[in-house]
Amino acid sequence: MDACTVRELGTTRDLLGESPCWDARSGAVCWIDSLAGTLHRHWPGSGKSERHSLPAPVGSIALCESGAVLVALKHGFAHYDLSTRTLETIAQIGTDHPDVRLNDGKCDPWGNFVAGTLHVHRQPGEPIGGGLYRLRPGGDVELLADGFALTNGPCFSPDGRTFYVADSPLRTIWAYDYSPHGPLANKRAFAQTDSFGSGPDGATVDAEGFVWSVLPRAGRMARFASDGREERVVELPATHPTSLCFGGAGFERAFITSISKSTNLSGDRPQDGALFEVSGLPAPGLPPHRFGG
Repeated sequence: MDACTVRELGTTRDLLGESPCWDARSGAVCWIDSLAGTLHRHWPGSGKSERHSLPAPVGSIALCESGAVLVALKHGFAHYDLSTRTLETIAQIGTDHPDVRLNDGKCDPWGNFVAGTLHVHRQPGEPIGGGLYRLRPGGDVELLADGFALTNGPCFSPDGRTFYVADSPLRTIWAYDYSPHGPLANKRAFAQTDSFGSGPDGATVDAEGFVWSVLPRAGRMARFASDGREERVVELPATHPTSLCFGGAGFERAFITSISKSTNLSGDRPQDGALFEVSGLPAPGLPPHRFGG
C-alpha cells in the first residue's frame, strides 16, 4: 500500500474525540470531546486553536449554511453560534430514556442532518431505544429506522443516493437506498469488520466513492470499495482512533480524532486523545454538506 504521513495537530487530549468536520470558509477543522462537552476549532495553517463549552454529552456536530454549528445533544438538536457562544434548541427526538442518547450524525446533500442513537446499560430482553433520525432545516424530526444499539459512521455516496451507517456492536456497516423525501430502502450488509477485531466507528466517503471507516479497537482505518471490498488499511498512531473527515485546500488530507479515556476504552500512549492529520491518501475527499438551517 502507499505510504501515508501522519502528524499530530495542536495539543488537545480529548477523553472521547469525535465528529471532525472541515470548515472550508475559515480553513479550520472542528471536532468535539463528546464526554467533556467541548467543541474545538483548530487552524492548521497558523496553529491557532479555540475551545467552546457545550452541555455534555455531545453526540456529533455539523456546519450550518448560516455559519453556526449544529449540535446533537443527548435528546435533541441545537444551533450553536460561534461568535456569541450561545446555544438555541431546535428540536427533540421524542425520547427521554436516561440510557439512550444521540451519537454520530452527518448532513445529506440536501441540507438535512441524519443522526442515530446509542443505548447503554440495556437489560436482557429490553428493546433497543431510539434509532436513526432525520432533522430537516425547518426543525421537523422523523424516525428513519430503529434497532440500532450503537449508531456510528453515517455518510453518503457522492451522489447522495446511498446511505452508509454502522451498528458497531454487530461489526457491520449497512447500506440503504436514500431519498431526501422518503424512507430508507433496500437495507443490505455493506462491509463486515470482525476480521479486524473491532467494530466500525466514524466514517466518510472520498471523491472516488470509497468508504473510509475508523476501527477503534484495531488502531486503524480501512477503505472499502463501493461493493464492500476491503481496498486498503492505514495504521494510525492512536490506541483508539474514533472518526475522520477530509479537509485542507483540496480535501487531500484526513483529520482523525481519538480517545484518551472514554466510558469503556482507555489509551496508554502519550498521544492518545490527540487530533491527527494524515496525508498521502489515494484520493481526496469531498466538501462536507452543510445543514440548511
